[in-house]
Amino acid sequence: MKLENIETEVVRISDYTIIAGISDDMGDGDEWPLLMEKVKGADIIILGTPIWNGEKSSLASLVMERLYAQSGETNEKGQAIYYNKVFGCLVTGNEDGAKEAGKSILFGMANIGFTIPPNSLAYWVGEAGPGPSYMEAGQDSEFTKKNTKMMAYNLIHFARMFQQYPIPAVGNT
Repeated sequence: MKLENIETEVVRISDYTIIAGISDDMGDGDEWPLLMEKVKGADIIILGTPIWNGEKSSLASLVMERLYAQSGETNEKGQAIYYNKVFGCLVTGNEDGAKEAGKSILFGMANIGFTIPPNSLAYWVGEAGPGPSYMEAGQDSEFTKKNTKMMAYNLIHFARMFQQYPIPAVGNT
């Protein structure tokens, strides 16, 4: 994304107090509203998750739950607030389940209004059993690099396309 002059920000959900629930603000120190402002201001969202027992992490599920909680909000055209935003998914771990986790995340996000371009899942799965992450292991997987690059360019293309040609409101409100 940096090669295409795309401004990026990495947000670690575990660094925030995010309370489970289906509301825009759960109170009691819930920091989700801060993160939601970032989502509203972004054209591209990528959710990364480790694999736990072949599934996405509980934090990935929490993010999906909180995004869903606000899926009834609308933009200035009366469309879901996630219209004209594109979504991708990164998965890593040392066990099987990357495609299952990605499938669950990408379907859930498409269902609330995000656009999922082709090849919007990139992943790396290491050897079975406990072990280092992709970066800790110093991996240089051609498959992972190719798919990550493809995902990035497809996300960028669709985001740029929506800036010029947003989804029409007719039939989508």
